[in-house]
Amino acid sequence: QVELVESGGGSVQAGGSLRLSCVASGYSMSLYSMGWFRQNQGDERAGVAVIDPSGNSTNYAEAVKGRFTISKDNAKNTLYLHMNNLKTEDTAVYYCAAIRGYWLELVPKQSHYWGQGTQVTVSS
Repeated sequence: QVELVESGGGSVQAGGSLRLSCVASGYSMSLYSMGWFRQNQGDERAGVAVIDPSGNSTNYAEAVKGRFTISKDNAKNTLYLHMNNLKTEDTAVYYCAAIRGYWLELVPKQSHYWGQGTQVTVSS
């Protein structure tokens, strides 16, 4: 059974940094594309960054390009999101997602597995 557990969220001032982690179990991350999505209450879940099974290809939302970096350690079955120069509009619940095979679209699919989410709050 696929399980994803996020950590690393919290409160930070604008301009600060955070690193999110997602530990996966129940499958080999080397076979899955992984991603980070975020959602605020009342909004749809939106893709932030995704990475292919090998870790060699990535895709980022325009709003986070140059500030966020997604990476994965297949040996540790762990996904990361390094967030720098955070802005108040980055405030959201961040979800880790996994989907088998190659998928680099910033769009959630029904076949995605999801973590429970971690809150990121950026204050001015």
